[in-house]
Amino acid sequence: MRIGMGYDVHRLAEGRALILGGVEVPYEKGLLGHSDADVLLHAVMDALLGAAALGDIGQHFPDTDEAYRGISSLELLKRVGKLLEEHRYAVGNIDATVIAQRPKLSPYREEMRRNIAETLRISVSQVNVKATTEEGLGFTGSGEGISAQAAVLLEQRERD
Repeated sequence: MRIGMGYDVHRLAEGRALILGGVEVPYEKGLLGHSDADVLLHAVMDALLGAAALGDIGQHFPDTDEAYRGISSLELLKRVGKLLEEHRYAVGNIDATVIAQRPKLSPYREEMRRNIAETLRISVSQVNVKATTEEGLGFTGSGEGISAQAAVLLEQRERD
């Protein structure tokens, strides 16, 4: 078994859609970034890559590469899933937390779980998504940005 941890943060900005877990969440601001800036999926991908000792998303999908400008992070997660399969890793479980003062994310959590599970071709029961605030403290509490953390468990399959 291998354990990975991921973290990501993006600034909130006007004129952008807020995408979290592949879900467009209605809000007056979105996350600023080269791709769709989905902090939840970025944290999950970094945790998966870290558990497999395959680097991080910056190495695989650099923000200097125009091919990734505006790309859906679900597409990037799909590519990470294929990379894990090539290295014979299977996802045991994913536990992730989005940290945002607003908007309230509880109505969207199940769809986020389904998106992650379907993209990685695992059961929804293997994915947990939580959301919390920081009681008005720090950059997430003041509404300047949103962050996410993820922990994953990978198991390496035997060679055929």
